[in-house]
Amino acid sequence: MTLSAAPAPSEALESILSAEATSFLTDLHERFDAARLALLAERTRRSAPSDFLPETAGIRHDRSWRVVAPPADYLDRRVEITGPTDRKLVINALNSGARGFMADFEDANSPTWRNQVDGQFNLRDAVRRTITYESADSRRYELVDQPATLLVRPRGLHLDEAHVTDGEQPLAGSLFDFGLFAFHNAAYIAGQGRHVHLYLPKLEHHLEARWWNEVLTHSESALGVPGGTFRATVLIETLPAAFQMDEILYELRERSSGLNAGRWDYIFSTLKCLGDRPEFILPDRADVKMTVPFMRSYTELLVRTTHARGAFAMGGMAALIPSRDRPEANQRAIDAVREDKAREASAGFDGTWVAHPDVVSVAAAEFDKVLGERPNQLERQREDVEVTGAQLLDVAATPGEVTEAGLRSNLNVGFQYISYWLGGRGAVGLNDLMEDAATAEISRAQIWQWMHHGVKLPDGRTVTRELVNQLLEEELAGIRAAVGEQTWLAGLPDQTRVVFEDATLRDELPPFLTLVGYPVLLALESQRA
Repeated sequence: MTLSAAPAPSEALESILSAEATSFLTDLHERFDAARLALLAERTRRSAPSDFLPETAGIRHDRSWRVVAPPADYLDRRVEITGPTDRKLVINALNSGARGFMADFEDANSPTWRNQVDGQFNLRDAVRRTITYESADSRRYELVDQPATLLVRPRGLHLDEAHVTDGEQPLAGSLFDFGLFAFHNAAYIAGQGRHVHLYLPKLEHHLEARWWNEVLTHSESALGVPGGTFRATVLIETLPAAFQMDEILYELRERSSGLNAGRWDYIFSTLKCLGDRPEFILPDRADVKMTVPFMRSYTELLVRTTHARGAFAMGGMAALIPSRDRPEANQRAIDAVREDKAREASAGFDGTWVAHPDVVSVAAAEFDKVLGERPNQLERQREDVEVTGAQLLDVAATPGEVTEAGLRSNLNVGFQYISYWLGGRGAVGLNDLMEDAATAEISRAQIWQWMHHGVKLPDGRTVTRELVNQLLEEELAGIRAAVGEQTWLAGLPDQTRVVFEDATLRDELPPFLTLVGYPVLLALESQRA
């Protein structure tokens, strides 16, 4: 059996989808897709977590085991920048002064066929440090002498790549993204004496980490690279995964580089897992700060767990982006990033994420104050931290309220993000924040939760479907007036509204916005072709 792939988006990209590359993808699909589908089926059968797993208590309570020692080629991770795989953005991110750049095929990406294949082409050039870009105004972009370390985030297990199929069964997006990057680059990177660094997203169970470990182990053998070439940092961005941090590290212990506090998806996952229960209503997104009890418990447990096992603790995304035209907004963003990163560094994190090159130095300065010349703070064990399952679930202690302004913001951001995503962009600056799929997920999940429970606004009005529709019409009118008729129509308002309403206004909350939007994205691609 050989997978069937759509033609490359352009002749220049055909080498990415070579017969040899497709054969490697076919091998991964035959070996691992059935297990992936079984793991996804298990997700639907599990209830929301209420405590740590009793059956894995032995792993948690055994303090003797450690993950593999961190590789010498990436001991200092104090600031990592993230973003999509657009050619110019890749160069800018690698040149940003950050220690690492996570090239994102998931939340910061719109999974058009061109984006997926072109992204692989760009990363292949980046690995070999031959990547260049010339803009319309003849500005030339190329890599500095010491660019950031490249890390790659493939799509989560739940996402498919519809352009590569086995009959009617699509290839897993995770296997497509990882497989092509590994096929084209693993041997080259290993030949340089370095490691292939990955971020693994959206895991909900330690058995999913085991699946990834099996994929990576097999791929090292199939590609002829040394064992342990692949190193993985897992994003703890789902509520179930927060109860299984030790277990996830254990499954990947021969290649684990640590855990990351994927804060925005974690908030969304909390809403998705618990949102149908009234005791777990969250206030406006702006009030769900990292210092509220359930978020603080999650991040402090992450630092304690990783350092006890010799793994890195990576902090969350600073979503605020600076403004070069508005000094006040710029200072507000810088101050917020500084405060956020100072908190993470003092809590014991080894590094953190930013979304914009202009705040790399701001984040680095806060970690420099704590780390000095040390590459990390793995020695800081945080034995003072004790977190219970009840504390991870203490959503009710979150201060704040549900306001009309918060509801309008969610409507505005959710709609606009979907519009950009359907147009091929997965990371968008809106209202001085870098919005991606994770933040859009929070927006639509909060609308659903508030409407589902008939939450009262401060003025006594109830959040109903009718009120949501009324405010949505008003927000859309404001967007339309602000951008102008031509831009409004180019933003696919009809298709955007279909996806927005389907993802937000159903009786049951769909598990992922991207699953709702992908068929519409594919239909739009077909029309453009």
